[in-house]
Amino acid sequence: MPVTKVDTIWMNGKLVKWEEAKIHVLSHVVHYGSSWFEGIRCYDTKRGSAIFRLDAHIRRLYDSVKIYRATIPYMKEQLEAAIKETIRANKLKACYIRPIVYRGYGDVGVNPLGCPVDVAIAVWEWGAYLGDEALEKGIETCVASWQRFAPNTAPTMAKAGGNYLNSQLIKLEALAGGYVEGIALDSFGNVSEGSGENIFLVRDETVFTPPISAALLPGVTRSSIMTLVRDLGYRLVEMNIPREMLFTVDEVFFTGTAAEITPIRSVDRISVGEGKPGPITRQLQKAFFDVVKDANDKYEWLSFV
Repeated sequence: MPVTKVDTIWMNGKLVKWEEAKIHVLSHVVHYGSSWFEGIRCYDTKRGSAIFRLDAHIRRLYDSVKIYRATIPYMKEQLEAAIKETIRANKLKACYIRPIVYRGYGDVGVNPLGCPVDVAIAVWEWGAYLGDEALEKGIETCVASWQRFAPNTAPTMAKAGGNYLNSQLIKLEALAGGYVEGIALDSFGNVSEGSGENIFLVRDETVFTPPISAALLPGVTRSSIMTLVRDLGYRLVEMNIPREMLFTVDEVFFTGTAAEITPIRSVDRISVGEGKPGPITRQLQKAFFDVVKDANDKYEWLSFV
């Protein structure tokens, strides 16, 4: 989905014009993928513009950076304020938010310690990540031949830019096969996640999701849906999920900041359930959108701009 240009981007403590938000070609991030980022949504709720789980996203950003022995040169409260400032400066009621921390221009070797740690925040209008009809009708997916990283190879708990080279391969393979998205397995052959989404399965009113140890990103929307599942009275099970379980369950859906709650209607051309979004997926969608659109925020997940 193309990015819609806005007026300004926040870079290293100040707002700059969109066209001037540039980095040097020899920045460490360009050559080695040394960046850490978040995807966050601001919704136009009935009570005004509100950011969904801003504190959880910022905490994960700091965790990602720490894993790679870097330090963000701003306090968490400063970044949260800068995000709201950037939204207000661009006069957006609803938007996608992309804070990114990266190794900048300095040394050009693998050793990153001679490079500054730079920070930028961009916002733009963004609709349904997997297509306008995805939330309503569901999508077709495949199991990717590309696996997620094996343990002790790359930290999948970090939302690091370099990790998304793997995601690109999964996505490109799916698109080449005529699918909307791919589902990756971990190095043990168990279900992990999509190229940029976590995954849930439903059978007999029990909701299943892979554990963090299955080489997946600990999603903020994932944790929110886990809370909603429990509060709606369903049993939630975190467990290693064999590939073939994708073909025998009643419902499957993706979750993520961009994807929100996207039903999956088929895997490898095999229909999931009746081949349409199921009742529990629909119920979770409603509960989620009651928070982010109607601002029924009993969980205190919204930060108003």
